[in-house]
Amino acid sequence: MNNFKMSLCAVLLLAIFACTEKKEEQKADGKFCLSQDLKKTTKIQGISEVPIAEELRLSGKIEYNENDLVAFRSLIEGVVQTVHFELGDYVKKGQVLATVKSLQIQELIQQRRYFQNQINLLEKQSQSKRELLEDGLVSRPEVLKTESELQSAQIELEKINENLKMFNAAGSNVFQILAPKNGYIIQKEMSSGQSITSDNSPLFSVSNLNQIWAMVNIYANNLKYIKVGDEVRVTTMAYPDEYYFGKIDKIYNVFDEDDHVLKARVVLTNQNLKLLPGLSADIFIKKSNGTAKAFAIPNTAKIFSNNKSYVVVYKNDCELSIREISEISSNGS
Repeated sequence: MNNFKMSLCAVLLLAIFACTEKKEEQKADGKFCLSQDLKKTTKIQGISEVPIAEELRLSGKIEYNENDLVAFRSLIEGVVQTVHFELGDYVKKGQVLATVKSLQIQELIQQRRYFQNQINLLEKQSQSKRELLEDGLVSRPEVLKTESELQSAQIELEKINENLKMFNAAGSNVFQILAPKNGYIIQKEMSSGQSITSDNSPLFSVSNLNQIWAMVNIYANNLKYIKVGDEVRVTTMAYPDEYYFGKIDKIYNVFDEDDHVLKARVVLTNQNLKLLPGLSADIFIKKSNGTAKAFAIPNTAKIFSNNKSYVVVYKNDCELSIREISEISSNGS
C-alpha cells in the first residue's frame, strides 16, 4: 500500500494485456507500449483512497410474498367437472377456473324453490287476512302471525340467494370456481373427476409476483452487523449478473428450527419476473468499517497468480508495471 501512496497520479489498467503478439503493439527502447488499437478495448481507471465499504455475503432464498398470496379452499363438497387452468397460467379476477358438481348446491336450489313458494302463499294469506281484519272476521294477532311467518321466509330466501351467489351457482347442481384476483397460478391441487371436501388443503393459490420476498439466513456471528432498514443487493443463481436492490424490512427474532439461523425479509420489486420463488439467492449487506480508508481497486482489475493478486499500473503508453497488492477487505465491486 505504501508503494501506491508514492504514485497517486498512477491510474489502473482494468484489462489484462492478452494480445501481446499483435502487430499493433509498439516497442520503444525495447519496452512494451500500449497501441492505440489496444487502448480502444482497454479500460483505464484512476484510483484513490475511499472509505472502506465491506459487504457481508449471506445466503437466502426467493419466496412468495405471503401478503399477496391467495389460497383457495372449497367451502362445500363436490366432484370437479372441468378445470380451465394449468400451473403457471396467468388468470384475471372473475375468470372461471373450474366447475364443480355438488349435491349441496342442488339442496340449496331446492330450498330456494320451497321458500319462494312459501312466500307466495304467505303473501296471499297476509293480504286476505288484512281484508278480513277490516271486516272483523279475524283477530289482529292472527294477521301479525302470518306477516311474521312471511318475514321469516323472506329472510331465509335471502340467505339462500346469498349463499348461491357466494358459491357462484351455475345450474341446478353445479357451481363455478372463479379467480379471486389477477395473478399467476403458483400452486394447483385439483383435476377433473376429483372429489373435494371443505377440509381439503388449498385447491390452488394465486399471486401476482410483482413483489416477492428474499429471505436471508443470518448466523449468530453476523447479527451485530444487521438491522432493519439496511440496504441490500440480491442476486440469484439463475441470473448471477443481475442485481436487485431493497432494504431489510423485518427480522424474525426466532431461530429457524431447520436451518438454525435467524431469518430476515427483504421485499423486492419483480418487474421482469425473473425472481422465481424457490431460487437460491446471495444477499450482500453493507458492513460499516468506521472511518478507515484504503485504495479501491475494482475486482475486474485484479490478476490472480500463484496465490497472490496483482494489478497493472499505467503512467503512460510505454510506462506500465505490475504491482502486487495486499487485500484489506472486499465487496461485490
